[in-house]
Amino acid sequence: MITLAAVEAVRSSVARFAIRAPLIRDDHCSALIGADVHLKLESLQPTGSFKVRGAAARIAGIDRAAAPLGVITASTGNHGRAVAYVARELGIPATVCLSEHVPSGKLDALRRLDCILDVGGASQDEAFERAEAVAAEPGGPTMVHSILDPVVIAGQGTCGLEILEQLPETALVVVPVSGGGLIAGVATALHALRPGIRVVGVSMVGAAVMHASLAAGRPVRLDEVPSLADSLQGGIGLDNDTSFPIVRDLVEEIVLVEEDEIEAAMLHALRDHRLVLEGAGAVGIAALLSGRIGVPSGPVVVVCTGANAEWKTLADLVEMAGAG
Repeated sequence: MITLAAVEAVRSSVARFAIRAPLIRDDHCSALIGADVHLKLESLQPTGSFKVRGAAARIAGIDRAAAPLGVITASTGNHGRAVAYVARELGIPATVCLSEHVPSGKLDALRRLDCILDVGGASQDEAFERAEAVAAEPGGPTMVHSILDPVVIAGQGTCGLEILEQLPETALVVVPVSGGGLIAGVATALHALRPGIRVVGVSMVGAAVMHASLAAGRPVRLDEVPSLADSLQGGIGLDNDTSFPIVRDLVEEIVLVEEDEIEAAMLHALRDHRLVLEGAGAVGIAALLSGRIGVPSGPVVVVCTGANAEWKTLADLVEMAGAG
């Protein structure tokens, strides 16, 4: 299990690359659910998502002499972008493995970070298998796993530390869930500091692997399906002994939202806050707007995890906002 001490130990490394993401009040959501709702804008991080926290925590501690080939990872885009960004800033080579379904905009962003791209296969599970095989070779690059590396999870947990510093009376934190690295780190920090706090995860209806795994009592694998929340795609690893047990033990529940609800949440962020959120970054707002989470007795913080939406998606949202 990840500890509060582990989260605090990587905080200085994270601070070298990640901003202290602002917390803003969402008046519309607050009025709708009858509670004080704030948005934690991880979407404003240098790489457009919270993933830079975990990447910074892990890569800053790598011995360059012991890993001359640098680092390797697999990602739907945001984790890979964070790994490539931190590695470039530290002068470390980086390779990112992706499936052939990763949106072109995320591929373009990775190319601008001068990393090596390995694109192929029908799923992120296949991409992870390729990355792990290369990392296992003698003298191979160091694997930076988004959900199975405890140091990465500790780095994500720094988001939880900030939430309680910014809004100490927080009663509920709503976090998007894919493989569980973010919510595991955040829940670890929050429960260590405030044992009574509620942590609720949100994912999309299609191929919500962590949700299905919790229902099954063990990690499972699902086929990926198209979704606005493409960053939440991918498996959690059938031998997951890091994020899965933490989510199982510390997260109250995971709720699922429909595609039209994700779209409405993205539109709300754009129209009400002039805030760009990708689908995965907006699922927490979607859960509140659709009434899928019980109203708490105190303030709510929704972690808005990423801004890396495709241009076509943003253009469609702008058109909808203009017509609304």
